[in-house]
Amino acid sequence: MSVDPRVSIHPDSSVLMAAIAARLITKLVDVQDKYGEATVVLTGGTVGIGTLKAVADSPAAPAVDWSKVNFWWGDERFVGSADPERNTKQAFDALLSHIPVDPERVHSPGSSDEFGTPEEAAEDYARQLRDAAAAEHAADMSDDRPEEPSALPRLDVVLLGVGPDAHIASLFPEQAGVREKERTVVGVRNSPKPPPLRISLTLPAINTAAEVWMVVAGEDKAGAVGLALAGANPVQVPASGPRGTSRTLWLIDENAASRVPEQLVRKDAAGA
Repeated sequence: MSVDPRVSIHPDSSVLMAAIAARLITKLVDVQDKYGEATVVLTGGTVGIGTLKAVADSPAAPAVDWSKVNFWWGDERFVGSADPERNTKQAFDALLSHIPVDPERVHSPGSSDEFGTPEEAAEDYARQLRDAAAAEHAADMSDDRPEEPSALPRLDVVLLGVGPDAHIASLFPEQAGVREKERTVVGVRNSPKPPPLRISLTLPAINTAAEVWMVVAGEDKAGAVGLALAGANPVQVPASGPRGTSRTLWLIDENAASRVPEQLVRKDAAGA
């Protein structure tokens, strides 16, 4: 069951990224206390990567057992594995190379070095997700364990940026990816934002997450944020589509907030 989004506004992008980093560290600690491990889906972009740098710089970062965090990505550019445009490479440079991760828990979408098409890479990424879900299912000894494993592991937090056109991950307005209802991962062609070939989680996959955090800064995003929070159709405004099963948070700066419906605004930046 999804819930209505809440909005927390921060004075500027640097304060925003520090606040998201602090919130993420706290959330991962809490989830690990409950489950023994935690799973986060990362995003690229200025705020996404800046947040990871803020996590790496935080004196609270060692509170997380990073060896028991599972890392996934919401989308990836279908380019060479060493390409600086890769979200995974930027995340390694900003955070993952600075913390004691378990390489087996870092799940990178495939690159053009490994696969001939983004569709092949998307299929492989979907397989990785299924395999993780099956392992999680096998390890679950609870009485309410479902009979069959899901296509997705438990996703504790999904981080998503928003483009000026309101795209999220690599789901762009009016394109096939944002209309997908069944698959968990799609290959993307003809992206209006370079590079044109990409891999992306779908909205049905994103919306299995316990918490979805929309992380946005900049005046150029204000229109997209306002439309999304006003309840626009996700086909035209993909950013309106994500909903966490327990919480949906919009963590934004003042510049991105000018068109946010007032009743949704939570001014206390440290609010839960």
